[in-house]
Amino acid sequence: MDKKAALASLSALGQDTRLEVFRLLVRAGTEGMPAGEVATSLGAVQNTMSAHLKVLDHAGLVRAERDGRTVRYVADMTGFRDLLAYLMEDCCNGSPELCQPVIQAVTCNC
Repeated sequence: MDKKAALASLSALGQDTRLEVFRLLVRAGTEGMPAGEVATSLGAVQNTMSAHLKVLDHAGLVRAERDGRTVRYVADMTGFRDLLAYLMEDCCNGSPELCQPVIQAVTCNC
């Protein structure tokens, strides 16, 4: 990930509703959720939610998958991993043991 892509991801997550959408889709796992269900879950208007999902999609944090007439959105964990890797690229000035608590905090216990 380059700086421009990292800024797009951070900007997308820097808005309250989009952060909630991303967290909701992470919890939904690999099945994701239909766009309408995302909107309903967060009490948002569907066309407004579509705009938020588009921003997250362009930032590489979610992806849209067509399921018949429905569009399901799934958290793109590769994009999220790339963002975390970018942020931690120069972490700890050559002392990786200092980063261990951060790594443990973001490791999934699934």
